[in-house]
Amino acid sequence: VSRRVISLPPSDSLRSNIRPWLFLAPALLFLAVYLIYPVIETFRLSFFDKTGKTFVGFSNYFWLFGDGNFHQSVFNNILWLIIVPSLATAFGLVIAVLADRLWWGNIAKSLVFMPMAISFVGASVIWKFVYDYRGDADSQIGVLNALVTFFGLPPQAWITIPFWNSILLMIILVWIQTGFAMVILSAALRGVPEETLEAARIDGANGFRIFFDIMIPQIWGTIVVVWTTITIVVLKVFDIIFAMTNGQWDTEVLANLMFKWMFVNFDYGRGSSIAVIIMLAVLPIMIWNIRRANAEEGTR
Repeated sequence: VSRRVISLPPSDSLRSNIRPWLFLAPALLFLAVYLIYPVIETFRLSFFDKTGKTFVGFSNYFWLFGDGNFHQSVFNNILWLIIVPSLATAFGLVIAVLADRLWWGNIAKSLVFMPMAISFVGASVIWKFVYDYRGDADSQIGVLNALVTFFGLPPQAWITIPFWNSILLMIILVWIQTGFAMVILSAALRGVPEETLEAARIDGANGFRIFFDIMIPQIWGTIVVVWTTITIVVLKVFDIIFAMTNGQWDTEVLANLMFKWMFVNFDYGRGSSIAVIIMLAVLPIMIWNIRRANAEEGTR
């Protein structure tokens, strides 16, 4: 059987090729102005002095890798990267599993998700009252110090204690991001076939075996996506540190250090070099997330 191939006139073919780009043009323009141009300009400024006019080559990067504050910021960021995504994802997963077994599970999920509706600065203000310290002779209004003094121990200026103050700041972000992890993982758990779970119960598997041997392998891809998404948030964390300590007492992170050099010291070269480091740290994770999403889409 022969088939006739009908070719469009050149003008119609040209229109069909151009039309999609006309619809995409506003979005592409917006992307170029608000994303691509700032990235290029930041990269360019990192090779110039504080005024952005005199070319200094890699001097800003040489200074950066020899600066003690940068080393402290990198160490703190690594701590945040290890602790926050792991705890937020783990808590979100446990709550997602347990809440589905309770008749008031939806209420519990709403309460856990509620911090997501609060800005990072707003959450920091709330937690300031938890960590507040008023001096040994004064009555304590901070929840943590109220508990400490209730058991007969002296109150502490928690936010000024190196290392532990960073842990206390991380708790704020874990509190916020647990709700995000719970919602995504709860939806993934609903996709686990009930027949598989029922077969495991018939074979005598207990709740722990079902959780670790069936549920987690089935939703492992979603767990990784949640973990990497929270990791990106952690790499860019700024608001909590700025509102709680402004980087004092060894709590500095890269984003806060960048803000100080860029908008307090007005050194655009050094500030831009820190911004480039943050971007280079975030970029591989974003690319990996996009590739994984495309791969999963291709298998459907």
